[in-house]
Amino acid sequence: MTKNVRVIQFGLGSIGAATARLVHRRSGLELLGAIDIDPVKVGEDVGSIIGLDAPLGFSVANSIDDIAGQIEADIVIHTTSSFFPEFKPQILEILDAGYDVVSTSEELSFPWLTHHEEGSEIDNAAKKAGKTVLGTGVNPGFLMDSLPVCLTGICEQVEHIDVQRVIDASARREPFQLKIGSGLSAEEFEERMKTGRMGHSGLRESADMIFHSLGRKMASYESSVEPIIADETTETEHLSVQPGLVIGLRQVATAKTETHEFLKLTFIAALDAEDEKDTITIVGTPSLEITLKGTNGDLATAAIAVNAIPRVVEADPGLVTMNDLPIVTCRQ
Repeated sequence: MTKNVRVIQFGLGSIGAATARLVHRRSGLELLGAIDIDPVKVGEDVGSIIGLDAPLGFSVANSIDDIAGQIEADIVIHTTSSFFPEFKPQILEILDAGYDVVSTSEELSFPWLTHHEEGSEIDNAAKKAGKTVLGTGVNPGFLMDSLPVCLTGICEQVEHIDVQRVIDASARREPFQLKIGSGLSAEEFEERMKTGRMGHSGLRESADMIFHSLGRKMASYESSVEPIIADETTETEHLSVQPGLVIGLRQVATAKTETHEFLKLTFIAALDAEDEKDTITIVGTPSLEITLKGTNGDLATAAIAVNAIPRVVEADPGLVTMNDLPIVTCRQ
């Protein structure tokens, strides 16, 4: 009989709770522990915190140190911050404790060009520990990078890639609605965007992954973001946005080779956005257009993190990306 993969969940926000619930339901996986810094959650039964009907019999720990000496686990699912200054110490602590890692931190999905020094530090620590680290998610990690790269496998040549993701944010969780600026004035939106902590994270990592994977040299990269303004009152479960205020955003990134634009990534997320879908257009031989409907960002992020576990525990030590692994599938 194949032994269960033993899992610790690090971070119990909306996504972390979803990954923990999926691990708990999935045969072949066993949830043994969970970590969060929120004092309201620490010490509470994990089952109640992640929304199960029954307790699991173990409580939320405050740190990896509090749990490492007590639990023999194989891998940690890490769902905390998007940015290296916050998540790098956590990843290094997890590796030092002796676990593989699947992380949903956006900047970890492909750090080799923009965050080479930080990525190398994690890579070296993983190899020293004999463990594997993967940064993944639905986006970055799949829809706007790994999937387009995979689709080029049936092309003789590729001249241009265009990926557009449209999200109706009305049914998404409140933190996501706030992250895209919903309810702000246009002036407040501009000020918040300057902090670098609002809007979608990961377009640069997606562009870097595509260029690197297809053997292209990036000569220039440009990105822009603009608010989408409500022209009527917009209501969600969490917010009421009046006309003239922000209901979302449109982010565009373009990347060029020395001769022409090779890549365009467009991310649109807004309350009551129409025609929600993901569209990948490849100009080449042959030219392709692929449209996906029904991609739920929260469910998909939890699914891909959990589905990646078998690939990560089988991989060689080091920091890997989705394009370094065999195709991740829903293997049950």
